[in-house]
Amino acid sequence: MIEGLLPGQRLARGVSRHLRSRHFAPLLEFCPSPGLRVDVMALGQQGELWIVECKSCRADFVSDAKWSGYLPWCDRFFWAVDTDFPTDLLPPAAGLIIADAWDAEIQRWPESTPLPSARRRALVQRFARCAAARLGQLTDPDPASAPPA
Repeated sequence: MIEGLLPGQRLARGVSRHLRSRHFAPLLEFCPSPGLRVDVMALGQQGELWIVECKSCRADFVSDAKWSGYLPWCDRFFWAVDTDFPTDLLPPAAGLIIADAWDAEIQRWPESTPLPSARRRALVQRFARCAAARLGQLTDPDPASAPPA
């Protein structure tokens, strides 16, 4: 299974494993708002929402012009990269996670910027519907029967 994953997917896998160890529920390729798709969004036990963007190389980071649009949709924002990534490129205010396909470690914590309660409520509901729809597709893969996420 690992062999078929792209580099960014390998990072997302390790990040997800780490987040689960911290009692977060990660969801990959989540759309917090129309036009935005984050690599990993994670929901914590207290309702906190983190976004983790996985960057596999310098070109991947440099070509990402929309990451700052993710900031209003999370309490904490992190970059996840591997050990060979030039971390000096990453904005210092964001969190930093070093990851591989098997695990991850938080190297730098970002400041928490709590979401407004109405946005948090809407995001948690969207997150739950998306997760439930994906789970439902595992048991009934007929797309005509699945509700929109």
